[in-house]
Amino acid sequence: MERMQPSAQTLESPATGRDGLILEAQGIKKSFGAKQVLKGINLSVKRAEVLTILGPNGCGKSTFLRCLNLLEQYQDGRVLLNGAVVSTGRPEGYFPTRNEQTQAQHLRRHVGMVFQRFNLFPHLSVIENVMSGPRFVLKQSYEEARAIAEATLKKVGLWEKHPCDPATLSGGQQQRVAIARSLAMKPDVMLFDEATSALDPVLTKEVFKVIRDLAADGMTMLLVTHDMDFARDIADRTVFMDGGVIAAEGTPEYIFDQQPIPAIRKFLEKG
Repeated sequence: MERMQPSAQTLESPATGRDGLILEAQGIKKSFGAKQVLKGINLSVKRAEVLTILGPNGCGKSTFLRCLNLLEQYQDGRVLLNGAVVSTGRPEGYFPTRNEQTQAQHLRRHVGMVFQRFNLFPHLSVIENVMSGPRFVLKQSYEEARAIAEATLKKVGLWEKHPCDPATLSGGQQQRVAIARSLAMKPDVMLFDEATSALDPVLTKEVFKVIRDLAADGMTMLLVTHDMDFARDIADRTVFMDGGVIAAEGTPEYIFDQQPIPAIRKFLEKG
């Protein structure tokens, strides 16, 4: 495939790509040494769509999400955001140039990610954690960053905790702060990688409420989750991955009720 050099300027366009698409993965292949984890993933996501990604452990779900915002460099294929190429495959072991590292940082401004672990800065207060992106990445003033942090913390229901040390918060509260920190960058797309797997059921409900509110606000989201009830309820579309490929995709009703391939039936029975 021809290598196309992404441009930071293309990321700033508010336009949506062809047919209303906001994010496109084309032929994504990823290997770790001799093990091929992703075997040519093709996926398109429309603006304001909520997509849940299901599949057994080791099928490549989390790796795929990490490739979308270049936390993992993939070897073949490309990713488009708002119709513009923002990353392309590079050979295994390739070390990005300084310009390419800058491009990756630009990409992550527009494709936010929330992880299983909260990854908050322990030496910063809650509001300082949320302000860090707008201040130091977007280069906004202290006053601008604080206003954004206040708005996003209110969105996730945690403004009253803004002066607190993250270590004093529950796991659910810490994850909501992590979501607020990502939202403060005003991303076009949010990726959630098992965002509730480390939480108990009560705390999980707190985080699910925030995700539901984001969906109601029109945020484009891709979610990897093992919570089948939530995956079915929140999704506009569901993808089932198996063995490094998309084995089936469609409406939640199609995936959960018709169970078009035996691997889905096996997966749901274990779940």
